[in-house]
Amino acid sequence: MSYFTKDFTAFFKELKQHNTKDWFDENRKRYEQSVKKPLYRFIDEMIGRINAEEPEVTLQAKDAVTRINRDIRFSPDKTPYNTHIGAVISSAGRKDKSVPGIFLRLDTEGVHVFGGAHGIDAKQVAKVRAAIAADPEKFMDLIQDKAFVDRFGTIKGEVSKRIPKELAEVSAKYPVIMQKSFYYVGKIASGKITHDDLPELVMEYWYTAKPVKDFLTEALNQN
Repeated sequence: MSYFTKDFTAFFKELKQHNTKDWFDENRKRYEQSVKKPLYRFIDEMIGRINAEEPEVTLQAKDAVTRINRDIRFSPDKTPYNTHIGAVISSAGRKDKSVPGIFLRLDTEGVHVFGGAHGIDAKQVAKVRAAIAADPEKFMDLIQDKAFVDRFGTIKGEVSKRIPKELAEVSAKYPVIMQKSFYYVGKIASGKITHDDLPELVMEYWYTAKPVKDFLTEALNQN
């Protein structure tokens, strides 16, 4: 079955042009019918599929879906609404984005599929770096796998200017260890949003990224 209609992307296209509370209030019922309700059904479907592979992922859509309202308290951009919507599917959901899982963001450009270790603190960065340093070739094999590269490209993340001395030799050969986050991004074209096989397409990305996700998860769970 198809979860979304063409009005899903049309809504966000118009929201980009009319990002005001008045416009949103006028289109609130449309948002509920074309965006929120189908998104919740879709995310519940994806949670169910991922739960079949990872039983620890037991959250509901309400615990995963991100807010349409922007936090504008400290932002110079005072537009009230995000022009995308998505969900964080992991054992922690949107409450802890440092837990490796899958983050889906849907907008006019398509379905962006994020994953990896993003928003991690200094201790967590040290754990990932230690895991890479312990077996750098294993990590490189995972992120250079053809299927992974085809769907996600390279591992992304802000790079540290300095690295602990004990990692200097490893970083010279494997500079990825100098990153402060380790995430990846793929994209499913916007035309696929209304297709019946969208859940299958997303799961293809999930399976492709799983070895990298598992490596990062194991690293972060080390004492």
